[in-house]
Amino acid sequence: MSMKLPFFKNKKTETNTLNDLDNIPQHVAIIMDGNGRWAQKRGLPRVAGHKEGMNVVKNIVKAATNNNVQILTLYTFSTENWKRPKSEVDFIMRLPKEFLHTYLPDLIENNVRIETIGEFGALPEHTKEAIQYAKDKTKNNDGLLLNFALNYGSRFEIMRAIKQVMTDIEDSKLSLDTLDENIFSEYLYTDGLTDPDLLIRTSGEQRLSNFLLWQLAYTEFWFTDVLWPDFSEEIFQNALHEYQQRKRRYGGI
Repeated sequence: MSMKLPFFKNKKTETNTLNDLDNIPQHVAIIMDGNGRWAQKRGLPRVAGHKEGMNVVKNIVKAATNNNVQILTLYTFSTENWKRPKSEVDFIMRLPKEFLHTYLPDLIENNVRIETIGEFGALPEHTKEAIQYAKDKTKNNDGLLLNFALNYGSRFEIMRAIKQVMTDIEDSKLSLDTLDENIFSEYLYTDGLTDPDLLIRTSGEQRLSNFLLWQLAYTEFWFTDVLWPDFSEEIFQNALHEYQQRKRRYGGI
């Protein structure tokens, strides 16, 4: 067996402080908020916050892996983010290539699989090429699924699914009588994934911002005032610990 690279701590020597190792959220989703404010507080351009935030992604992927999280979905770029200044958008669209150029070998070595949800085809070619290369290189890995929500908007996703359902009903590929929540979920970007067990949002904001509106129906929410570039493995561990203290009833008693 090959040795793990420095990107990840060795699980055999990692001291896991979570109370119940059988009650780890399988799927954690994170709204990574506060990059721009972090930079502005320091008199830096907003893009400096996005750059710093990229490095935090590395640390949280490591923390998720060491805590046996199975899926980590990161809200990377929304359909509304195109409204930002072109220079900022262009910078953000270069970050996937930079991140993957630096960390892809470690991700491959540590069995991480990379996927995306969102309108992938509308991204710049250089962004698509970098991400598709990473997808192809990690497609056979069966460890942590690192899922980037990129050019993603939940309302668009739901409308897209409704249109596909209607088309399949018209083409007699689907019967209206058999349509239920499970079948409808198959038309969403997240087909094949479990719904998130835990949603984390940084920066003090307490809203969903058009993120996984269908999938978060029974997800536990955890908010922190910490801006994303200051988010740490310790804070991530605190969120997992609080999740373990909650009782999920799913509408029952």
